[in-house]
Amino acid sequence: MSWDDVITLVGASRPSRRFPSRFLHCMTGGLQSDRFLNLTGRTRYPMNMLAATSTVAVSFYALLSTVYKSTQTLYAQPTNVSSLSDGLIDSDTLPGVDVIVPCFNEDPRTLSACLESIANQDYAAKLRVYVVDDGSANLDAVRPVYDEYSRDPRFNFITLPKNMGKRKAQIAAIRSSSGELVLNVDSDTTLAPDVVKKLVLTMRDATIGAAMGQLTASNRSDTWLTPLIDMEYWLACNEERAAQARFGAVMCCCGPCAMYRRSALLLLLDQYETQLFRGKPSDFGEDRHLTILMLTAGYRTVYVHDAIAATVVPDRLGAYLRQQLRWARSTYRDTLLSLRLLPRLDRYLTLDVIGHNLGSLFLGLSLLAGLAQLALTATVPWWTALIIASSTMIRCSVASVRARQVRFLGFSLHTPINLFLLLPLKVYALCTLSNSDWLSRGSAGNVSNVREKQVDTPNPVTKPNATSASRSATPHRRQDQACESSTLATSHEAFDGD
Repeated sequence: MSWDDVITLVGASRPSRRFPSRFLHCMTGGLQSDRFLNLTGRTRYPMNMLAATSTVAVSFYALLSTVYKSTQTLYAQPTNVSSLSDGLIDSDTLPGVDVIVPCFNEDPRTLSACLESIANQDYAAKLRVYVVDDGSANLDAVRPVYDEYSRDPRFNFITLPKNMGKRKAQIAAIRSSSGELVLNVDSDTTLAPDVVKKLVLTMRDATIGAAMGQLTASNRSDTWLTPLIDMEYWLACNEERAAQARFGAVMCCCGPCAMYRRSALLLLLDQYETQLFRGKPSDFGEDRHLTILMLTAGYRTVYVHDAIAATVVPDRLGAYLRQQLRWARSTYRDTLLSLRLLPRLDRYLTLDVIGHNLGSLFLGLSLLAGLAQLALTATVPWWTALIIASSTMIRCSVASVRARQVRFLGFSLHTPINLFLLLPLKVYALCTLSNSDWLSRGSAGNVSNVREKQVDTPNPVTKPNATSASRSATPHRRQDQACESSTLATSHEAFDGD
């Protein structure tokens, strides 16, 4: 049985009472026999090696976690400029903004809430919205929503001939629009009324190519899992992204709320559209890859903590694991590309990359050795358990103080998910990098067959010249993720965004 099968079955079957013993038996290769449990001179040495391996690995993990997380917390204090007075800029000088909303089989109520939040933006300059229907099978259900907003002259609707993927949907809208700034919004996301204004104020700096807002879970009260994901998002935004933004290098501007500079997009559009991995088109991890391209081209990427967007998160464990698997694959795919950036970036970002990768390695090794020790000797690896438990509580306590919310103490419940599901999932993702299943928007197609269509309305909207926009998108050749994922202190901050 592959991890794909395991993920599909998670939450659907009742766990067997014999699962722990069977799991340990499997993990140790079925070595739970009297010959191995009898600690004679021949077997004591391997047992001591297991204990030593677990102790050394978890000790290195604790050291790395302490250094990395302390440094991250120091740099993660909000410093963005979007809170400056609006009076610093005349409304006549504000740039035009195009909002792109890729949509595929979205719930009509969720989509309506998304479009309403965009329509209600407090932004004095020109704002145009491009909703791209990516071959939805529920077109009849969402058509009333399209009809309602087609009466607003700011809204434009593009229909793709079939499901072509989020990347193709974005490119179709980019080539059909003309605003100086482009804001990508997922169709299950609602924006606070001042999001566009705050992001635009940040983008006044011409060296910034992309800016992302803070994400929260709009459905955080739905199940036992959603509040954990909401806290995970807070940590990923206000610790990881905030620290990276201090040096102008957020490694993944997440798709639910990310603004880009059009001039930079046009330079990179061809590279973005034709991304390959092992000779095959790469059709997920769009946000991370586009962010890395921005950094490679010399642009800065930043995080705006007070531009709040609420997005729908997975409410079931199986869906959550599928999302994390997709994000893990995209992270590993772009790792080599991001490593090339390190020599020109701040030393903290090198620590950030080391922390992400070695943290998982040390934690996984200590866990595996500890489980083997428990299975073969019936001896609890107390040092490993103590380090993991204390790291978790310190991590959650610091987050609780910084967020000023006691609920973050409950994020410790995420630790078992990280240890026993997400760590093995990362190994599986690394071994199946060429697998393009579980895409965020379906299979990719050819965007040249895109047809733009205005929903029937008494007030038709004049469309931009898509042909000229397409020509201008030709790159002049000259820069995601998670999701981006840190398992240090047993928190999994995978935050890629699709």
